[in-house]
Order: sequence, then C-alpha cells, then structure tokens
Amino acid sequence: MKKLFICFLLIVAVGCAKKHTKPTDEVVTPEVEVIEEVIVVEDDQVVDEITFAGEEGIRERELSAEEKAIFTDVFFDFDRYNIRPDARPVLDEIASFMIENNKLEIVLEGHCDERGTNEYNLALGERRAQSTKNYLRSLGVSQSRIMAITYGEEKPLCTEKNELCWKNNRRAHFVVVGQH
Repeated sequence: MKKLFICFLLIVAVGCAKKHTKPTDEVVTPEVEVIEEVIVVEDDQVVDEITFAGEEGIRERELSAEEKAIFTDVFFDFDRYNIRPDARPVLDEIASFMIENNKLEIVLEGHCDERGTNEYNLALGERRAQSTKNYLRSLGVSQSRIMAITYGEEKPLCTEKNELCWKNNRRAHFVVVGQH
C-alpha cells in the first residue's frame, strides 16, 4: 500500500510539474504540425546556393524598389522570439504581397546580438526565424515557399557594443531567392 501511495505521489508530482508553464505573450497561431528543417550557419559561411522547393542552386535575386520597401527586417526584444506588435503590420504586408505574387520564395534568417553563447544565439535565431515563418503561415503563405535558417550572432548589422546596436542585430531578415 505504501509503494502504491508513493507511485501515486510521483505521478501527481510529474503531472503537476508539466502543468506549470511560464506564460508568454507569444503570438498563438492556428494549430499546425511544426516539423521544420532549419539550416544552422556558423562562422563565416554564406548561404549563396541552397536547395529549395525541389530545385538546386537557387540564388538570392535582385529586388525591385517595391520589394525592397516590403521585405524589411522585423525586430525582437532582448532574449525573446515572439512577434512584437510593431512587426505585425510589416509581416501582414509581406504576407499579402507573397499571396498576390504566389511564385515568390523566401529565406527567413534569424539573427541575434552578441550577448550569450554561440549555441544559445543559434537556437534563439532559429526560434525567431520559425516564429516569423509561423506568423506568415497563419496569414496564408504556403510553408513550401518559406525556408528558415539561423545565423545567431554571426552576421551582425552593427558591431558596436551598445544597446542601439544590439537592438538592430535582433532581427528576422528576408532574402528573396526566386520564383516558385
């Protein structure tokens, strides 16, 4: 009887431990199976050729003036990967443009500032890229047209050591790679 009671307590404790999660203000997207392949890029590697949508050797292409105005970076708070309210209109416009131009394919790059370990920043960059991808998917952009990769802290926009610079490095960057 004592063993049964101890087993019961262990089951309750494990069950209760899983129920207590830290609430976040992360955007809730429609239920989708999230099994994603993320490319991790370290050091000075450059994505100049990728396999995407069944084709080999797709390269970043020159953007029109309209595309440059639409595909702007979205930024994240320190140590966060949730979509900020100021990023939603930008992503809404990107999704709308991609739906209208249903042959565009993009690579979403997740970036971080230099604080934290390399491994931590690669994982955080991945979460930022995935969060951005999931938001676009929730607006109707096909998953097959978006690839997510992470650079972590490896490709900063700014190299100064101050908050303004770090703020600009915490981003998801869009690379238009071609037609679908």
